Amino acid sequence: MKFTLRVWRQRDAAAAGAMTTYEVDGVSADMSFLEMLDHLNERLILSGDTPVAFDHDCREGICGACGVVINGQAHGPERTTACQLHMRHFRDGDTIDVEPWRAEAFPVVRDLVVDRSAFDRVIASGGYVSVPTGSAPEAHATPVPKAAADLAFDHAACIGCGACVAACPNGSAMLFTAAKVVHLNALPQGAPERESRVLDMVDTMDAQGFGGCTNTGECATACPKGIPLSAIGTLNREYLRATVKGRGNRD
Repeated sequence: MKFTLRVWRQRDAAAAGAMTTYEVDGVSADMSFLEMLDHLNERLILSGDTPVAFDHDCREGICGACGVVINGQAHGPERTTACQLHMRHFRDGDTIDVEPWRAEAFPVVRDLVVDRSAFDRVIASGGYVSVPTGSAPEAHATPVPKAAADLAFDHAACIGCGACVAACPNGSAMLFTAAKVVHLNALPQGAPERESRVLDMVDTMDAQGFGGCTNTGECATACPKGIPLSAIGTLNREYLRATVKGRGNRD
């Protein structure tokens, strides 16, 4: 297979970027999208050019490290991560645009690599639970209802890739923040910080420069792990509850 790639190239955050066109042939339909970029980079290195920088790690759709906008869609035309998107989902001869996540809170580091540490700061602001020290507690000391466990597991599936932010026309991180809040607040172990957690995480999210949520639903459509849009409604209820009860344990 042969493709025309138009790839965003940018030396660093301070430099101006632009789309650069490359012709790539000899691509197998079974290659992943990142393997296709590897194929391009091998050719660029052999010709003495600078390879395209992009994030990746596990390449198994688990870590959330990879993330690019492909033809205007976060992670591309399939609901999966870029590392699990295969070239058979494109037609031979296609022109493919490849860009980094576009969001004020995700500044470009180089080419397709963006700084997603804003997510880390959101998690750090409230992503913990109180646990007693000492010996391990008895396994059934804190019963967790199955409904609560299922809800927590469904939202813990978020891998923090940032596709929700990239897909949102406002650059909102509401779905990501909602997944983290719902995951922890659904469990009994998360109850002590329930109010302070949601207030602190939403405050930090806003401080990072993410846009506001207008419920367009693009975030849930792009999410490779299927975090539901209803998570945002749950976050809003948790935030209202915490506001009514006061600032909880944060003071």
